[in-house]
Amino acid sequence: MSNASLVTTFFLTGLPHAPTMDTTLFGLFLLIYVLTVLGNLLILLVIRLDSHLHSPMYYFLTNLSFVDMWFSTVTVPKMLMTLMSPGGGAISFPSCVAQLYSFHFLGSTECFLYTAMSYDRYLAISYPLRYSSMMRGRTCAFLAAGTWLTGSLHSAVQTTLTFRLPYCGPNQIQHYLCDAPPILRLACADTSAIEMVIFVNIGVVASGCFLLIVLSYVSIVCSILRIRTSEGRHRAFQTCASHCIVVLCFFVPCVFIYLRPDSKDAVDVVVAVFYTELTPLLNPAVYTLRNKEVKKALFKLRDKLTHSQSN
Repeated sequence: MSNASLVTTFFLTGLPHAPTMDTTLFGLFLLIYVLTVLGNLLILLVIRLDSHLHSPMYYFLTNLSFVDMWFSTVTVPKMLMTLMSPGGGAISFPSCVAQLYSFHFLGSTECFLYTAMSYDRYLAISYPLRYSSMMRGRTCAFLAAGTWLTGSLHSAVQTTLTFRLPYCGPNQIQHYLCDAPPILRLACADTSAIEMVIFVNIGVVASGCFLLIVLSYVSIVCSILRIRTSEGRHRAFQTCASHCIVVLCFFVPCVFIYLRPDSKDAVDVVVAVFYTELTPLLNPAVYTLRNKEVKKALFKLRDKLTHSQSN
């Protein structure tokens, strides 16, 4: 990080909106945040308590829920401060570095987790008889640890490239969080080379993960079509539908924001809200409402709590 950086505090402009909407937006995003945290905590609790859910698929789902809970925590509280206080958008230089690192760390880890989950579904449907031996506990732990480590390294590259430049002039970030594209516009140096490196870095990770997911699902569809019974095909499709929904909700906004050369601040901020605030809320909803095993475990937990209270 350059010693020439003179800016000690940045100011986040927040969401583009009319001032009269401050209270409404505060209440809305506070509700989304509370539901996101509670929803993902509930998934973690249910999978932990129900032995029927101690399988590779739900092991990765616990990792995803943990990531989503913190992914939302990295961005929403600061957004709420910006909405409710004129000085709430102020963020110190070290805090901005920490937020950008955490944001890309959790975001890229989630990207890698989706890829690992698609690989898990590929093995489960294409090799059902060998699945248990191929996805042992050690293999799952290795894949999960790999997603966290790779996400950490990817974020370290983004953060180092962004903050190695000098920041000596304007300090108003046109966003509700510290992200690389709006921060680079404030640098007191030529950023074209670094922007290209970041563009390629994110592009390789996002497109690589998405390509692997697509290849996994092409193989999955081919395997499903070979299943003779319609009930078997329906069950196989159902196990993959939830994953497909959240993958699309995550990747489409990311591609829209980071892989366009003609990026516009206001549009990017609005689209970013979807995958930073709504996708972490959508994941527990999709995996509970569409997953019979999770719903069954939830009902069992409810009945157990009701029974203990009655006694």
